[in-house]
Amino acid sequence: MKKILLACSSGMSTSLLVTKMEQHAAAIGEEAKIWAVGQDKAKAEMADADVVLIGPQMSFLKGELQQAADQYGIKVDVIDMMAYGMADGKKAYEQAIALIG
Repeated sequence: MKKILLACSSGMSTSLLVTKMEQHAAAIGEEAKIWAVGQDKAKAEMADADVVLIGPQMSFLKGELQQAADQYGIKVDVIDMMAYGMADGKKAYEQAIALIG
C-alpha cells in the first residue's frame, strides 16, 4: 500500500485532491492511503508516509520539509500547479508514485 501525505496551508484545499487521488488509485486497482494535513502537522505526519506532496503555496517550505523527510528516506515535492488547480487526482497520484520509485 502506498502512503501519500499531502500538506497545504490549512489542510483544507487539498481535501478535494485527496478524494480525486483515492478515486484514481481505486480505478487502477491500487491500494493507497492518502491524507491531507496543514503545514503545522506535516513534519509530525511524514513518519507514516512514503512521499510528501505540498501545495504550491507552500513551495518555500520544500527545503525545510525535505530536510525533515530525509531521516525517513522519503521525498518531498511541490504538487504540480496545474494538477493542484484542476484537482487532477490522476496527475497528482502519478507524481507521487514516480517519487516513491
